[in-house]
Amino acid sequence: MAPIEHPDRFFIDGEWASPSGGSFIDVLDSNTENLYARVAAAQAADVDRAVSSARSAFDNGSWSRLAHEERASYLRDMARYIAAKSDELADIWARESGTVIGFARYSAAHGASVLDYYADLASTFTWEEPMDSTVAPFGLLVREPVGVVAAIVPWNSPLPLALYKLAPALLAGCTALLKAAPEAPGAAYIIAEAAEAANLPRGVLNVLTADRDVSELVVTDHRVDKVAFTGSTVVGRRIASIMGERIGRYTLELGGKSAAVILDDADLDTAARTIANAECMMNGQVCSSLTRLIVTRNRHDEFVERLATYFSGKKVGSSLDETTELGPLAMARQRDGVESYIARGVSDGAQLVSGGGRPKGLERGYFTEPTVFAKVDNSHVIAQEEIFGPVLSVLPAADEAEAIRIANDTIYGLNASVFTEDVERAREVAGQLRSGTVGHNDMRNDFGIAFGGFKQSGIGREGGREGLLPYLEAKTVLLDGVPERYAH
Repeated sequence: MAPIEHPDRFFIDGEWASPSGGSFIDVLDSNTENLYARVAAAQAADVDRAVSSARSAFDNGSWSRLAHEERASYLRDMARYIAAKSDELADIWARESGTVIGFARYSAAHGASVLDYYADLASTFTWEEPMDSTVAPFGLLVREPVGVVAAIVPWNSPLPLALYKLAPALLAGCTALLKAAPEAPGAAYIIAEAAEAANLPRGVLNVLTADRDVSELVVTDHRVDKVAFTGSTVVGRRIASIMGERIGRYTLELGGKSAAVILDDADLDTAARTIANAECMMNGQVCSSLTRLIVTRNRHDEFVERLATYFSGKKVGSSLDETTELGPLAMARQRDGVESYIARGVSDGAQLVSGGGRPKGLERGYFTEPTVFAKVDNSHVIAQEEIFGPVLSVLPAADEAEAIRIANDTIYGLNASVFTEDVERAREVAGQLRSGTVGHNDMRNDFGIAFGGFKQSGIGREGGREGLLPYLEAKTVLLDGVPERYAH
């Protein structure tokens, strides 16, 4: 069973609280379909307790009034706990979501560095600064915490996505409610354990797991000042609508249908091998995955042949096997959805080159073959909708200009890449792609700078200094004199 200490409870107001009802959520091992964990399912009363706790801690507690360096010390203590639990976190992720154990182990260890990064900002970020004022002798721009934050995370990458919300929120002085996905709650429990081990003040961080109907109560609650959400664009639209009605703050990291533009000087073998390797990350269950591969018509067939060779050669198997390159999808619902997209690609007239079914010899577990489609038209469903699985579509283009037009012809704008031997051409094309990140010769994301999307891929950024700003409100203070700390 999952290595979590209190699966039958929630972390509310600094303690492990019993649920208000008797409902539980079964979490299955994606490799075997066997029961992996059973956790408490929050009801309306549990959400109310958690929000009340966070609200009281912000309004009446000392957290928001501590020095930033004091709050940073708590983040460092949490980081040490997360680092010590990296093996358990890797096992949880591999079983809940199917992520191969090597990558899961690396990412779990990276979680502690997220907390440490934001702790370091306590002494380097400009929290307030003098400004020239035309209406007062002294002007000051002050950045204060936004208030109570609801962090809502998905099942595909719960640990890092939770920490990229919680670390800046807590450093800023916000209090928080972390709402875990019912399919993958394990990491949230470990984060709660870290808060307890660090003696985080009561109510500063509250953690529970809930299904979608109960989760919406978090978003509609006026006591929540900001929602930080990662998930589907469909749900993101709903959250934006609710928060817009009550003028609440929100950031959204949503879906993607990211393009790789392969220019005429790119080495096709290198591009095919690189993209096939990149698509193994989290088994294609990643919003920034490069799944629309655009190449000129005269190079299309050669590229498809090389891509299919590399991708179909990936070893599919248990995510706990160190030699596995592509693990299972997270759940039956996800596998069924991927299979329906594959069927739609065939029916729409795309050419199925490799894969398309379930791997032989893997009767249990949510496995699917690495799949390549060729001669995909940009109007096809598989070229426009996020599949969230190991399915690659190759789209032919007449020339570079049409390739860029096709790349931008989507509602999404999360990630992209340009394959070329010429860095100047890469920079030029990057400037024409409507995408939050553009990589060169690989699938690249850098949360140390910023991560987020254009268009319907989201609003706001996570990671880096940019990821701290959404948890702060800018206040202008206009004084008749100069405070002593600024007197020269």
